[in-house]
Amino acid sequence: MIPPGKTIGIIGGGQLGRMLSMAAANLGYRCAIYAPEPSGPAADVAARWVQGAYDDVAALQAFAATVDVITYEFENIPVAPLEALRTPLAPHPRALATAQDRATEKAFVKAIGGRPAPWAVISERGDLDMALELIGAPAILKTRRFGYDGKGQARLKDAADADEAWAALAFEPAVLEGFVEFEREFSLLIVRGADGAMATWDPVLNVHEDGILALSTVPAALSPETVDAAKALAEKIVTELDYVGVLAIEYFDTPSGPVFNEMAPRVHNSGHWTIEGAVTSQFENHIRAICGLPLGSTARAAPRVEMRNLIGDQANGWDMILSDPAAHLHLYGKGQARPGRKMGHVTKLFFD
Repeated sequence: MIPPGKTIGIIGGGQLGRMLSMAAANLGYRCAIYAPEPSGPAADVAARWVQGAYDDVAALQAFAATVDVITYEFENIPVAPLEALRTPLAPHPRALATAQDRATEKAFVKAIGGRPAPWAVISERGDLDMALELIGAPAILKTRRFGYDGKGQARLKDAADADEAWAALAFEPAVLEGFVEFEREFSLLIVRGADGAMATWDPVLNVHEDGILALSTVPAALSPETVDAAKALAEKIVTELDYVGVLAIEYFDTPSGPVFNEMAPRVHNSGHWTIEGAVTSQFENHIRAICGLPLGSTARAAPRVEMRNLIGDQANGWDMILSDPAAHLHLYGKGQARPGRKMGHVTKLFFD
């Protein structure tokens, strides 16, 4: 157990690191940030910021020697330097290695009984033609690594789009995913402690715009069978990975049950509603888990909760948002509002 008063190291200094730092401070911990940028959203609330490259083993080891436990808020970081650290690290780097590669991730989920969308590995242009014959179109081509918020993806209406899609991904290794007929997209967040204790928050209905999460609402209109199946797969994933911390899994809701889309080995945008909308937020429970503390209740704090992302210049309307006394505004302290950039979010609890 890492008792309050100790220091938590967080790799990555974005808004997730900011909210983790705030949750940690409430429990009596200090946070130190390690990131390649000179500053970021977490700098406003963390005790210390250390600038260093994610692949600089010596710098990471020096940072690790100054903290008592390490976690991360960003999954696109090299695994090997983390494996060399002697300071306790949670989640384990094997979770990163699994989630960083879409092909590895899908193969892992299928092996433990999950159901991903139809997919095929694309290593060269000829693979794409064969995959389209097998899977069909429409389909979506995604880079195996480093894609998020709609980046690193190209849609194919039919086989005639193959050349353009392959070029759009800069000929990088990819996976082709067949389209799934679904009624809604939802995510499930699960937290697992070092002692194996697990808890899940209510599934979240997600609405995306231009590949970016725009709106999350709880409860999601899902059948009990779908919820049970989604929870069962989440529990298998964290158990197989010996995972400690919060993990998010995105699903498609289909008539035949949930279809696995992807997972994120960290706290997640679709869980921001839990700050006000749950007894214990995803951020606090992540801190509890990695420090070996008992997990907090994941029960909802209101019958209905809505979280809306503030993307680009939407954050400039903060004064109008605050004119609603029921609105909980979170601004991330980012300097410049750009199209597609998450600048904050607003949460509302409904009791009627």
